[in-house]
Amino acid sequence: MGFFKKVASFLSATPTDMETLGLYVRCDKCGEALRTHIHLRHDLSPIYDEGGQGVTYFVRKTLVGSKRCFQPIEVELTFDANRKVIAREITGGQFITEEEYEAEA
Repeated sequence: MGFFKKVASFLSATPTDMETLGLYVRCDKCGEALRTHIHLRHDLSPIYDEGGQGVTYFVRKTLVGSKRCFQPIEVELTFDANRKVIAREITGGQFITEEEYEAEA
């Protein structure tokens, strides 16, 4: 029985804070605050330079609220080789802090 408990705990494990990036946005249309997480090991797509080296990463997320409206909010993030955000763009919303999100939740 111990084997199955170990397998179950492995499959249900959540990523650590170092493996995820919390993303908080507010809808431009209705003002709803939304939250999502980006898994830094699995969600990012590499962008290769001409030499074939993976030098940056990219992710695009589309968020849709559930309370007031259903306008899509598109977020695009670019990361360096160490998976640190170097550029971010948003359409249909604005970036907010975790504290702003928590205050509204």
